[in-house]
Amino acid sequence: MYFFKKRQQKSSVLQTLDKLPSHIGIILDGNGRWAQRRGLARPAGHTSGASTFKTIVRYCSDIGIKYLTAYAFSTENWSRPQDEVTALMSLLQSYLEEAIKDFKNDSIIVKFIGDTTRLNSKLRQLIREAEDGSKSRVGMILNIALNYGSRNEIVYAVKNIAKKVINGEIGTDKINEALIAENLYTAGQPDPDFIIRTGGEFRLSNFLLWQSAYAEYIISDKLWPDFKPSDIDECILEFSKRSRRFGGI
Repeated sequence: MYFFKKRQQKSSVLQTLDKLPSHIGIILDGNGRWAQRRGLARPAGHTSGASTFKTIVRYCSDIGIKYLTAYAFSTENWSRPQDEVTALMSLLQSYLEEAIKDFKNDSIIVKFIGDTTRLNSKLRQLIREAEDGSKSRVGMILNIALNYGSRNEIVYAVKNIAKKVINGEIGTDKINEALIAENLYTAGQPDPDFIIRTGGEFRLSNFLLWQSAYAEYIISDKLWPDFKPSDIDECILEFSKRSRRFGGI
């Protein structure tokens, strides 16, 4: 099995646009429901979803998206049935082993955002290898949100800032929105232009709460394993029709 091989071209629909979004977020939802509708165990949906993820990541990179943040596993997902969590962790390990080999000739920079301390030592090692092996590249930055929760991320940022205040590095008068942003997992990256949620649910699910203050949301009824590059095209086209006023008129 190979991670990515064939490069994909920008569709004729996107070629009509003057500018593409810089940063897209995706809440990958619907793997379990996809499997259940086919009479399969829920982990089968995650396996199919992983294949979709590979296709969508490569497509976004090929058409010129600069940042892609994918919600892979939340801090709340640990409460799912143990066999499903175990299957997800095993799938993640296989994915990382594959990506480390096949990303060598790819321009995608891989970053993991979230609290990885709860993961086993093998996964943490693979995460380090994936990040270290891609950090010198110059292409799209792929943020994989793993054991991620936005409230936890904000607490993480506040603790870092508090330490700097205690150590005398900064005064409280220096605490502002920019400083908080600099201490988030996505420091140095632009906020997402829009966020896609597959599976038809209308929830934020604790994803990029700070960063998505002015992001557009696009809900797709498609379950994640059925999501295709053409659906990315449709979401980008929908986003291009939105008027972003950032609180103004």
